[in-house]
Amino acid sequence: MKMVRVKICGLTNLEDALAAAECGADALGFIFAQSPRRVDPETVRKITGQLPPFVLSVGVFVDEKTSVVKEIREYCGLDAVQLHGHETEEEAAAIGGRIIKAVRPGCSVAGAKKIFSSATLLLDTYVPGLAGGTGACFDWSLAVEPARQRPVILAGGLNPENVAEAVGTVGPYAVDVASGVEKEPGRKDHDKLESFIQRAKYHA
Repeated sequence: MKMVRVKICGLTNLEDALAAAECGADALGFIFAQSPRRVDPETVRKITGQLPPFVLSVGVFVDEKTSVVKEIREYCGLDAVQLHGHETEEEAAAIGGRIIKAVRPGCSVAGAKKIFSSATLLLDTYVPGLAGGTGACFDWSLAVEPARQRPVILAGGLNPENVAEAVGTVGPYAVDVASGVEKEPGRKDHDKLESFIQRAKYHA
């Protein structure tokens, strides 16, 4: 059975970050774009400095200047950058390093093998006017073919109740959740964290 990796996104405080890591999260996401879960670089720098080894830190940006992304990545000690806006392949290449690129399933994923070939694709629900964090699912069947072509991260409306089914349907490299494990925007429910991670990894 393939072990799916788990990214917990929208973290805003050290307590939740450490809880997610303790529950088995492989990566933690910090949002630097307009969002109820937005955090400042100083806060993230303090959190990343206290994370255990082998837990990756990911900065999430939406249509931010390349220079700003690179500056924040270096200051916070981020392991990867997630681009969640209309960034081009050229912009992603200019940032360099590990890149995750969010795309719309069933839209720009038709040629999933070719687009953003140097990045890992994250498939997220499209809602007009919102870059992400919608809490809404999309038709998982649209992600099956891309997941066969390359490693993809499945996001959008996942929670402890549906993540095992999503993993079984799509077979993604990883899953990504924010609102599905929250008490309120920016504050995680630690019981939901544990349940989500266990169900994602062991499909139970």
